[in-house]
Amino acid sequence: MEFHDLIKTVATYALPVVFAVTLHEVAHGYVALRFGDKTAFRSGRISLNPLRHVDLLGTIVLPLLTLTIMKVFGFGVPFGWAKPVPVNYYALRNPKRDMLWVAAAGPAANLVMAIAWAVLMKGVQFLPQNTFAAFLVAMSVAGIQINIVLLVLNLLPIPPLDGGRIAVSLLPDRFALGYARLEPFGFPVLLVLVLLVPQVLMTVMLPMIQASIGLIEVIFRL
Repeated sequence: MEFHDLIKTVATYALPVVFAVTLHEVAHGYVALRFGDKTAFRSGRISLNPLRHVDLLGTIVLPLLTLTIMKVFGFGVPFGWAKPVPVNYYALRNPKRDMLWVAAAGPAANLVMAIAWAVLMKGVQFLPQNTFAAFLVAMSVAGIQINIVLLVLNLLPIPPLDGGRIAVSLLPDRFALGYARLEPFGFPVLLVLVLLVPQVLMTVMLPMIQASIGLIEVIFRL
């Protein structure tokens, strides 16, 4: 990839990536607050200021690395995260039940953002078609893709992903405790899948990603 192309890719994806990972975390904190846990609120993390949520490795380095791999080799998974919002499981009114909604809030935020980018893309069709309009379209495509990928990725039932925590909330207590204990091992496994064998992860995720993006395209006639 030439340097010019890299700069163009970064400019196109920067805003969608920052919004996707930070609003995902804000959603967790806001829903936790609604269910009685004020931890994120007291630490100032229920904020739309991206600087409160940026993690050097997860929000900057890994997204750039995975996007570069995708552009150079033609495969891979765009991946990143913001600083996890602190949630006190035991401060929730009904911890096991409420944690399901706290965990689901992040992927739900990504779905809302994917729809918002689709609305923007649809609106650009009514503007004069120039270089700026083309850039907005490219950014909207990136926004839809990034948010759908994060939505599908986070719903995988692998602790500590949101899907893993949703699974813990749904499982009977005797199974939930054992499943939750897998969390320390889940993240290293996920990093290996994303960075070393992304083909395996994409085999699982790609049908769901394509179906979700295709549905958005049909609904908004993009």
